Amino acid sequence: MTGVLYIVATPIGNLDDISLRAIAILREVALIAAEDTRHSGQLLRHHGIDTPMLSCHEHNEQQRSEELVARLESGDDVALISDAGTPLISDPGYRLVEAARARGIRVSPIPGANSAIAALCAAGLPTDHFHFCGFLPSKGSEREARLRQWSRLEGTLVLFESSHRILRLLKEIEPVFGDRPCVVAKELTKLHERFLAGSAAQIGRQLAADARLAKGEFVVLIDNGASPAADGLQDDDFELLSVLLDELNLKTAVKVAMRLTGKNRNQIYQQALKLRGERD
Repeated sequence: MTGVLYIVATPIGNLDDISLRAIAILREVALIAAEDTRHSGQLLRHHGIDTPMLSCHEHNEQQRSEELVARLESGDDVALISDAGTPLISDPGYRLVEAARARGIRVSPIPGANSAIAALCAAGLPTDHFHFCGFLPSKGSEREARLRQWSRLEGTLVLFESSHRILRLLKEIEPVFGDRPCVVAKELTKLHERFLAGSAAQIGRQLAADARLAKGEFVVLIDNGASPAADGLQDDDFELLSVLLDELNLKTAVKVAMRLTGKNRNQIYQQALKLRGERD
């Protein structure tokens, strides 16, 4: 009988933010695969857990997956944890889960802390429709392209960023999203937890003025829902769409109009259908 691979969420800051079930699983399994055994050792010691650990991070995950799958096939239960929060969410673990499922091994989630959800529920931005975007690429051109791609998503956008790139990110957000409301959550559940609200430019000025604020790990949220100005199309929007339909097919015209106006895709699409119908 094969073992079970448990995907165990761990605290994102406060070491007591872990479920009783997660503690029980970490005590009962034969092995814990940890992103950083030294970092996770602090958590295990805090909760009196002495289960053996093995490192499993982005640089050795392919090799470790083979070893861990072999342990699981021999009947051992294994728990996967990351440095903080839920494994696989902008953390290693995908290769291991993929390999385990491909071999018919049961994979069971033990839910818990997640910084994206923690920030979202306390930020005061809309939560009915949101998109998890994670980290941006490191290259400048790719970052801008990705932000412009995300700007077409309607709802609250949730990004991750580190301390050495947070000011850069806020500067990159400003030309794409303008004055849309943003919230930057830092050091969630820790002693210096803060939520900074305003436009990207306003928050950037706060961080630049206080070096202490720019330290830590950040969740950046952007309210990219329909703004009051976008509730309806204006005369200029109708005129632009009409001109675009003279030169482009409907799909491309809608795409270009949405980029130029920042208005809701469905509104533009419905108006484009109406305009084309009138012409036909």
